[in-house]
Amino acid sequence: MNHRRSFLATAALGTLAAATAPYIHAIGFEPIPGGGKHELPPLPYEFGALEPHIDAQTMQIHHDKHHLAYVNGLNKAEEELAKSRISGDYSLVQHWSRQAAFHGGGHWLHSMFWKVMAPAGKGGGGEPTGRLAAAIAESFGSFDAFKKQFSAAAVAVEGSGWALLHYRPDDERLIVLQAENQQKLSAWGTTPILGIDVWEHAYYLKYQNKRADYVTAWWNVVNWAQVEKNLESISKK
Repeated sequence: MNHRRSFLATAALGTLAAATAPYIHAIGFEPIPGGGKHELPPLPYEFGALEPHIDAQTMQIHHDKHHLAYVNGLNKAEEELAKSRISGDYSLVQHWSRQAAFHGGGHWLHSMFWKVMAPAGKGGGGEPTGRLAAAIAESFGSFDAFKKQFSAAAVAVEGSGWALLHYRPDDERLIVLQAENQQKLSAWGTTPILGIDVWEHAYYLKYQNKRADYVTAWWNVVNWAQVEKNLESISKK
C-alpha cells in the first residue's frame, strides 16, 4: 500500500491528528508511522478518464509535474526547518515557513482535488443526494443557489487559487470560500470537503483564458459520493 503523510497530520497536535484521522484517510492521506517524506498520491483513474471535460494532457501535466513540485517543495521546506533546529540558525525561518505553507497547501488541496472528481456517468456529475444534499439545501437554500455561488467564487478568484466548499463545525454549516494561491484567505476552524483548482495550469490547454467555461464543464465530473464521504468523516452528526 502506498502510504502518504498529510501536511495537516504532521502539523497538528496529537489530539487534533486523532480527531481528523477519518477525514485524512477519506481524502487519500495516511500517516507514515514514525514520520517520513511526503509522496505523490496516484490518480484514482486514467489521465483521460475525465474527457471531454478535462483533457488527458492537462491531467498528466497537472498531476505528474505540478503536484509533484508541491510534494518536493514541501519536503524541501521541512528538511530546511529540521536543519535549523539542529544548527540553531533560524535566519531563514520565515522563508521556509512560507514555503511549507504554500507547498503544503498545494499538496493537500491537490490530493483532495483528484478524489472529488470521477468520470462523467461513472460517479461524476449530477447532483448530490442524501445527507450532503440536505446539508447543502440547509446551508444555501438550494443546490442551484450553492452551485451559482460556488461557480461565481471560482471564476472570481484573483490570480491563481481555488474555490472551496468548507464544513464549519461551530454551527455545522457548509460555506463557500476562496483561496488565493494555495494558502491565502484560508479560514481557521473550517475544513474543505470539495474544491476546484482555478490555476491556469488546471485548464489552459483546453480552455485557454475561458475560466468560466472550465468551471461549467467541471461540474460534470464532481464525485458527490466522495464529497459526502468527506463530510461524514468530519461532521458532528
